Amino acid sequence: MKKPKIAVIGSSSMDLVVTSKRRPLAGETVLGESFETVPGGKGANQAVAAARLGADVHMIGCVGDDSYGNEILENLKANGVNTGYVKPVTHQKSGTAHIILAEEDNSIVVVKGANDCVTPDYVKEALPLLKGCDLIMIQQEVPEETVLETARLCGEIGVPLLLNPAPARELPDEVIEKAAYLTPNEHEAGILFKGLDLSKALSDYPDKLLITEGAAGVRYHDGNGEQLIPSFSVKVVDTTGAGDTFNAAFGTAIAEGQSMKESLRFANRAASLSVTGFGAQGGMPTRDEVERGLAE
Repeated sequence: MKKPKIAVIGSSSMDLVVTSKRRPLAGETVLGESFETVPGGKGANQAVAAARLGADVHMIGCVGDDSYGNEILENLKANGVNTGYVKPVTHQKSGTAHIILAEEDNSIVVVKGANDCVTPDYVKEALPLLKGCDLIMIQQEVPEETVLETARLCGEIGVPLLLNPAPARELPDEVIEKAAYLTPNEHEAGILFKGLDLSKALSDYPDKLLITEGAAGVRYHDGNGEQLIPSFSVKVVDTTGAGDTFNAAFGTAIAEGQSMKESLRFANRAASLSVTGFGAQGGMPTRDEVERGLAE
């Protein structure tokens, strides 16, 4: 099986993580149990996850010229991600995500910072790299116009685009049409296809629209009918990064030439393993761990 070349266009940040028995209500103060700083950002998370799963990964993004930025870069390199197109900028601080872990789930506030510098022009600078890729991945923690331009570029150069539309916002029809794969969760799908029954949306975009349903698994339409690929039952430690692991694993498998069903099962297994560790990247599994998990 070939080693796929994947470019991840997206955000990188430092995650500031608080664990608590419950999240505070408006105006309320609660006592936390622990505090950690760990590298994150949807783009960097997906890049690290794909690299651990055996892909040749190139990150395209921006960090601040600060201590967080240095840590983010070093972490990407340590995980085997090529950082030739990760640019430190002096006029913005590195992005941060402020995460509360409580009641086996997370609440997150993102401050984009330097991630707003991932502009359409910066993506165009990476065009020589993008032309040689098997798959390009992007999320929505970068400017909206960058997502649109990336979709157009992918159409021009003939490289499939996997768009993880998170955080949720409405998308131009052009982006939806040009993306090869869309991977919203149920909430995000409701925003993307407002007023449209999700079963109708799935049938309108067979083998493209993949709606993740948490512990239930992932739902898609194969051209004949709806299919649900079930998830795997595990003891949850931290759900942060599970969606990013799913996207990276699906992207890696589909770029390798695996079938849709095989790719989604591979992605579900990787995501289930990711929630058994702490931090967005802490639980992200290796290729061997996923394959052993599938064999169980």
